Order: sequence, then structure tokens, then C-alpha cells
Amino acid sequence: MESAVQVERAGINLKPGGRVSDDTALQTPVEAGKTVGIIAVDDPIFSCRDVDVFYGEKHAIKKVGIDIARNQVLAMIGPSGCGKSTFLRCLNRMNDTIAGARVEGKILLDGKDIHDKRRDVVQLRARVGMVFQKPNPFPKSIYENVAYGPRIHGLAGDRVELDEIVHGSLQRAGLWEEVKDRLQQPGTSLSGGQQQRLCIARTIAVNPEVILMDEPCSALDPIATARIEDLMEELRQSYAIVIVTHSMQQAARVSQRTAYFHLGDLIEVGETDRIFTNPRHKLTEDYITGRFG
Repeated sequence: MESAVQVERAGINLKPGGRVSDDTALQTPVEAGKTVGIIAVDDPIFSCRDVDVFYGEKHAIKKVGIDIARNQVLAMIGPSGCGKSTFLRCLNRMNDTIAGARVEGKILLDGKDIHDKRRDVVQLRARVGMVFQKPNPFPKSIYENVAYGPRIHGLAGDRVELDEIVHGSLQRAGLWEEVKDRLQQPGTSLSGGQQQRLCIARTIAVNPEVILMDEPCSALDPIATARIEDLMEELRQSYAIVIVTHSMQQAARVSQRTAYFHLGDLIEVGETDRIFTNPRHKLTEDYITGRFG
């Protein structure tokens, strides 16, 4: 497989604003503003094509195209301000809540456009859950934090079913044994790492298909971070997971595929092992080797 230097000598455009293909094939030089080299996966849960995001006049995301696979972790890496979190928020339409934000292009969830006017945004966000950088449990009991979503979505017919959902969600989030005797205590009484796992339990309680994680470990200590990373490996057996992280070590540990963003462009995407050992784009190579970032 070609190194970044070999790719450059082969005539591939390695300048900012250009994009190079992934594992499928290398493309001809890229024209600014064009999307090429979209990685295709079998039966993707998300297919994104020519996605642009504007904050007023600022062009924050430029013609991004990517498929997101089921039962895998996709890590999005890149320097601060490169558009990772902006793109993540496109996937459950959280950018709709930002004044002046505008999203263009196609984002398909199971083949259906998430921007279709008939789409119920509340239902979309149940299917595409989100875990934020800072743990944000509701000012309610541990039990009510997890029960809230199933209750408002009508997922439990009675208290017994609701109890089962809460129990199962806390178990899957690796938190049950730590909180089973204090379910009526406030969620905010837990440690930072426990609060983040509570937020994950709250997310999976409504049966999502995708879990978005925006720097979920940045506020946690190494032990809590390891617990969350172990949990991601377990959860990907049931969900697609997309994580934004500034830690390349974390991306290498938890993900099967990695996407590198730079100044709003998706520069390169492919299998994580290949991205970190043999990047095809010089910008990716420079970031991974610490030359900038």
C-alpha cells in the first residue's frame, strides 16, 4: 500500500481543500469544493453526501461525504476547530438549534433523508442518541434519569416494564452494580465517570440505532476513561458509534474506522490501523506524526 510520499509523487493533490480516497481507490487530483473518494460500506446506517454547513457566512463544513457502518466505531479526529463536532451534530440535526446554522447536502439514515419535512426530529434524536463532552445528568434521581426517555416515548406499558428498561440500560452501561442500592439518589451525586455512564444508560434506554459521542472522556480521569472505552467496545455489538476525540491514542484504541478533518474538509477516511500506520494524505500524516495540530 502506498505511503503518503508515494501518493504525492503519483500526482494526487495533497493541498488543503482537496480530498483523497479511502481504502477503495485513489482518485485523480481533487478540485476545490468537490467530494471524491467517499468510502462505501456494505449496508451503511448513515450515508452522507456533499454535506455543507454554514454558520452565517462562515463555511464550516465543505462537501463532506462519508458512510457510517453498523456495529462499528467511527472516530473523527483533527485539530481544534476543524469541523468534527459540527459534522457530528449534523447526524441528529442538533445544528437546527443553533441560530444562523444552515446544513446542505444529503444525510440518509437507513436510506431516508433526515431533513425530510415529514421527519419527526424528536423521533430522529431517539434513534440517534448523543453523549456530550461534559456529563449532563438531569436534576432527577438515577432511576428517573434513565426512565425519562422511555416514559415520554411510550416504550413501557407499566411500571414493571419501565423497571426492566432501567435495569437493563444501567447493566449495559456497566453501572448497575454500583447504583442498584441507591436508585433514588440524585444522578448528580455520582462521580464524573459514573455520571457519563448514566448519560450513556439514558441514551440507550430509548433503543437508539446510533450513539454519537462528542469528546465523552475529556473531563474524566484515566480510570473512568478506560471504563468508557471498554463500554464502547461492548456497545458497538448493538449500535453504530461515532466519536469525536482529540486523543489519537483513544481513536486508535476504540475505533474500527477513522476520519481525519482539516479546516472543514474531510481529508481521509479508512480503517483505523491503516490511517495510523500508512496514511495516504500528507495532511493526515503530518497530524498523526505531530508536525501540526
